Amino acid sequence: MPTRRRAAVIALVSTLLALGVPGAETATGASTSSDLYVSPSGDDHANGTAPHPVRTLERARDLARDRVAELNGDLTVHLASGTYRRSKPLVLDARDSGANGHKVVWQGTGNTVISGGRKVAGWQQVEGRPGLWSAPAPQGLTDTRQLYVDGVRAQRARGAVPVTLTQTATGYTASSDALARWKHPADAEFVYTSGEALWNIERNGLGQWTEPRCRIAAAEGTTITMAQPCWDNSNKRVEFPDIPGRTVSMVGPGHLTNSGRATYIENAYELLDQPGEWYLDRTAHRVYYLPRKGESLASADVEAAQAEKLVDGRGTASAPVRDIAFRGLQFSYATWLTPSRPEGFSEIQAGYTITGEKGWATQGLCQYVEGGTCPFASWTKMPGNVSFAYGQRIGFSDDVFAHLGASGLDLGTGSKDSTVDGTIFTDISGNGLEIGGVDGQTPASGVQVTNNHLYGLPREFHGGVAILNGHTQHNTIAHNQIDHVGYSAISLGWGGWPDKIGDPATPNPSHDNAVRDNLIFDYMQMLDDGGGIYTQGLTGTSMADGEKVTGNVIHDQWGLGKSVYTDNGCTYETVEGNVLYNAAYANVASRHTDYRDDLGNNDPTLVKDNWWEEGTSDGDNKGLVTSGNKIMTGISDVPSEIIGSAGLEPAHRRLLDRAVGAEAAPEAPSRVGTSTAGTGSLYVTFNPSFVDGGSQVTGYTARAYDASGRQVGEQAVTAAEFRRTALVRIGGLPSSGGPFTVTVTASNAHGTSAPSLASLPLTPTAVSALPGAPTSPKLRKASAAATVAWTPPTATGDAEVVGYRVTVSDGRDPIEVGGRDVLVGQPSAKGMFRVVGGLRPATAYTVTIAAVTAAGTGPAVTVTATTKSA
Repeated sequence: MPTRRRAAVIALVSTLLALGVPGAETATGASTSSDLYVSPSGDDHANGTAPHPVRTLERARDLARDRVAELNGDLTVHLASGTYRRSKPLVLDARDSGANGHKVVWQGTGNTVISGGRKVAGWQQVEGRPGLWSAPAPQGLTDTRQLYVDGVRAQRARGAVPVTLTQTATGYTASSDALARWKHPADAEFVYTSGEALWNIERNGLGQWTEPRCRIAAAEGTTITMAQPCWDNSNKRVEFPDIPGRTVSMVGPGHLTNSGRATYIENAYELLDQPGEWYLDRTAHRVYYLPRKGESLASADVEAAQAEKLVDGRGTASAPVRDIAFRGLQFSYATWLTPSRPEGFSEIQAGYTITGEKGWATQGLCQYVEGGTCPFASWTKMPGNVSFAYGQRIGFSDDVFAHLGASGLDLGTGSKDSTVDGTIFTDISGNGLEIGGVDGQTPASGVQVTNNHLYGLPREFHGGVAILNGHTQHNTIAHNQIDHVGYSAISLGWGGWPDKIGDPATPNPSHDNAVRDNLIFDYMQMLDDGGGIYTQGLTGTSMADGEKVTGNVIHDQWGLGKSVYTDNGCTYETVEGNVLYNAAYANVASRHTDYRDDLGNNDPTLVKDNWWEEGTSDGDNKGLVTSGNKIMTGISDVPSEIIGSAGLEPAHRRLLDRAVGAEAAPEAPSRVGTSTAGTGSLYVTFNPSFVDGGSQVTGYTARAYDASGRQVGEQAVTAAEFRRTALVRIGGLPSSGGPFTVTVTASNAHGTSAPSLASLPLTPTAVSALPGAPTSPKLRKASAAATVAWTPPTATGDAEVVGYRVTVSDGRDPIEVGGRDVLVGQPSAKGMFRVVGGLRPATAYTVTIAAVTAAGTGPAVTVTATTKSA
């Protein structure tokens, strides 16, 4: 048989095996005569039957348009296994809708990938740069922000800013012309990482919950000009003339903090120094990459993300796109180029940004400035790599959203009665799933988000959240598992910030939304001031139709925040029957004054029948009602049926075993900070690796370097021990070799990460002055347990607080208190609490709390109270 004919027969047989026999019953339902078939080896001149599949999604779409009017059953577009490469989105509009009560179903095989990527091939070693390889950029690839090697995201080349920067009106004056001598300084991007006021950590950005980015426009000599409008949008935000420091946006500062100094710089050839880093030289049209251990570019699948959108559902209010389902598909390798352009990424919160030439002066500022656009807080939302506007009865099930460069999926304005079920979201640059908007247009309604697994995100825009829900109605977010995320897990609502100046929250159409039975853990692993479930603004018109947060299990927060965070203007929210523990600040917070009248009440909120550690007493604080909550000493205190019902339902737990991408070493830890532990010793803290490479992180290693770059100290710690203490102690440092910087690596079963970015330099000093006593001690009592609450000492001596020692008068061993909340509690003056169990009912107990620093244990504060009767 001729080779060409034999190849054609093999391709046909492969297609038939993947698609099934025409007219036969398949695992996804009965095939009908109107079904269409697509294969990467198909032919767009074919008729789309199983023996003669078409090749492109557009051809299948156009054939489907001719058939939908006559539907007497669902029309299934069968996509054979393989990769369908996109340089532009599959555009769907009202013509592509189902009809007569039936759907158009885009059905994959479980190994069907809708890809915006281009293969990078032809790798060669770079002469004079050991270990560095390069390849020609694929034809048509002019820019990208993402590169993947065998399904593992590579890191854009990054490093410390090599010069000292002094901020100017248009950028910076540098201490030398080092940046100007780079090959392409205008490719480079400054990243401004924010965070809590903790130890010796760089605190830049536009609030603890943000990580803005702006590109360099030009570097000439020592003059660095930053790209506009990103620079002005990040530094000129309008402030109230009579309220010093309060921006009219009421979110974060008016300019980049710390004199606008960047935390690090990204995307330059000169920064290629760690395995796993890459750079695209757009001028030379070449890709550069430093392979990780074990990678062979001769055989690796290297994908550069090219398309910015994979599917674009363009419904309108008068002509919605309806009744379409996507099943068994993977959406991957799409990018988002706006942050690389002069617009940059001037973040407000949760991936919303200020955009446009005069965005800083007018965007979303509505009634507060002349020419302000309305409604208040209607800033620019991060786009979705898959998106629908005015989509009705759109369904996603058994899909994967992975290796993406913006938000994964956006069910935007006008979305109605749509579903996302049994789907994985991971390795996404920003928000995982977005629902609705905040721009005053038609709210999303009736969207059901159930039994999905969202984890290992955001990878690039670290202020992103797993699920972002705007102004919506009758939406349900239930039975999802969200874990290992950099900031908040679920964020709902918008526009409550005017309460900061005594104004009521901006009216919005939200009501009857429910967040129930989700399992959320290991969240806020990088940024701060968020929560497991975060809500902001009006949630309804009464307690009856306000938001319901019920039956969720939320535990193990890292950054400063709350389990359930009711932020500015959050009104008519019910928080009931949840299990909340291991939070860094509070289980449920916070109280806000209701400014809709002059009565001085609080925003109506009900906190009822939760299992928690906070221990707040029952009461009605001017509308903030707390009732029936139970102090838990451990998970065994909670009825097993409540724990068992949270997260994925049994039929969907297989998602937890589904691997996406190759297993690899973890991502590097972040935000390394240091503090003196005495002469020749440093305490080190950092944010753990929330992207674990598909295998649990087992340990971390911190390494100290002197000013010449010579390693002078090292200390390893297990992941379990670091979770408990949140710090590592490096001793034996040279007494005269400071200042020292520290980097940290993470390890798992597949290897060790690249080193983190280095800490700020610090010279350890001798310590002798003890800390003062903690303040405001309280015992919040149950019958067999009590929550011990206190605030940090006002004076710490000459070292940072690294722990507390709690003693109980019943003679038990002292309780040694450590953890991230200990480290952030002191500089932020946030209250702390711990639960003491095993108490006897109706018994008086005396508890003492003392702070611990490198100098020793300070004086204790004492509180006495009697437990409740059984």
